[in-house]
Amino acid sequence: MTSPKKAKVATPVSRVPVAHGVGRRKAAVARVYLRRGNGEIVVNNRPFTQYFDVDLAQLAVKTPFEVIPQAKDYDAEIIVVGGGLRGQADAVKLGISRALLQIDEALRSELRSHGLLTVDARVKERKKYGQRGARRRFQFVKR
Repeated sequence: MTSPKKAKVATPVSRVPVAHGVGRRKAAVARVYLRRGNGEIVVNNRPFTQYFDVDLAQLAVKTPFEVIPQAKDYDAEIIVVGGGLRGQADAVKLGISRALLQIDEALRSELRSHGLLTVDARVKERKKYGQRGARRRFQFVKR
């Protein structure tokens, strides 16, 4: 008779988030979880350079990490839904900034001076009835 095998016990790794921040832009919503690490940014289970393939979007995501030096001590796990890539990138930027603010409130002035805590509330204006678009009218016919 064989002896029962012992279950392997994994070493406990702290995956509990240190801070959480939510960023919104247009129709995009980003939930950011910061954990102790080495500055790795993962968006929807992919590296952010693979998810955001446009340089402008990558630059927006990296901005809080470049402005705040101690941010490189944290890994960011991000879940983003809705909107387009540019809106998602701006939502991620705001979410990371808000999560960093939870870690250290003293960073507020530095983040504010770089415009990272300012919410861009612009959204697409709705189309109105009797018009071709939000502001565009149908062509006027004189005769």
